[in-house]
Amino acid sequence: MQLASSGGRRLRHAALAARKLALDTGRTVTRKELSAAAREAGKALDLRPAQRAVLSELVACWGEQEWERLLVWPSNDYLISRTGLTERAIRRILRQLVDLQLIAPKDSPNGKRYAVKDLAGQVVDAFGFDLTPVYARRGDWAVMLLEQKQLREVRKRAFDEVTICRRATEEALNALAEHFPDLDRSELEARLKSLQAATPTRSQVTLPADLLDAWQLLRTEAEETFYEMGNAGLGVRHNNNNNGSPSESCNKSFPKKAEAVRSTEQPSEHLSPELILEACPTLSDYGEPVQDLADIVSAGRYLRASLGAHESAWSEAVEDIGTVRAAIAVIYVLQLYEDDVARNGGESRIKNPGGYFRALTRMVKSGKIDLAVELLAMRRRRMT
Repeated sequence: MQLASSGGRRLRHAALAARKLALDTGRTVTRKELSAAAREAGKALDLRPAQRAVLSELVACWGEQEWERLLVWPSNDYLISRTGLTERAIRRILRQLVDLQLIAPKDSPNGKRYAVKDLAGQVVDAFGFDLTPVYARRGDWAVMLLEQKQLREVRKRAFDEVTICRRATEEALNALAEHFPDLDRSELEARLKSLQAATPTRSQVTLPADLLDAWQLLRTEAEETFYEMGNAGLGVRHNNNNNGSPSESCNKSFPKKAEAVRSTEQPSEHLSPELILEACPTLSDYGEPVQDLADIVSAGRYLRASLGAHESAWSEAVEDIGTVRAAIAVIYVLQLYEDDVARNGGESRIKNPGGYFRALTRMVKSGKIDLAVELLAMRRRRMT
């Protein structure tokens, strides 16, 4: 039996399933509603551009007739002229749309597509393609899109956790190399390189659960090694900077507040708490009133974790530029990050705020950046 000679087509299960889909009784559909359903279907099913183009042209042919089925009857020549595809591609894509239960064929006796008119010339029926499935499955598209969104969020959190583990592991290994250079770190470093090579880039690939577990285990072991080498913090030697008389109080030269500011660390008059508050409203995240430099230091130490900066970055900054400027640098970088997120629709160009903080500290130390000048400029931008 030669089906092609009479214009017939092979029976497909998907076509039968699509025919069973129907509109609600009395429901009328506009071209705008049908087009919106087709767009959602394209996203939910991840249709290729050519498939979307053909489906879009079929939807554009809908004349908003008040029928029980959404029938269209464009010829292949018409679809070729509208999409620029070959006839072979059009035929293949139409079969694919049928298999995806987006359209259902309604064949005429000779296999042609045409409208059926009454004696008055009104179109009362047609042979071609039924678009009812696209619209009737709106609920399916909504569910699929929600599942895809949730999957993207899970994938993002997994990759974020890998990034956090990688940075924490690198920080721990750097700390071990700095404080305990004689320790054999080769096994930890080899595992780090192996996991870096095995971790895919951020893409549509779902991160394997065992890979995430491996990163978390490596981070734990690296940090635990550093902790144990320091004898749980009990065997670390501290520098004795108290050269005064033993009979004098050890906090004689400090303010009464817990976050003390040495007199030798007092910054220029331009770096006042008032200027910092006006330039960096992100200080409101601190949750405590900021009245003087001691409060600024407390806020900077507290907000350091918000940057994802390791505690060693804070220690390095304090040693290089002083406690006050280190705290101001934390607040300044956090404000830069939040301003960038607000300007770019929720995405910042500063991908690693902790690393940015380290770089800023070094530039302040070398004199390439003046925090007072930067804060004045930030306040001026905020007030204009």
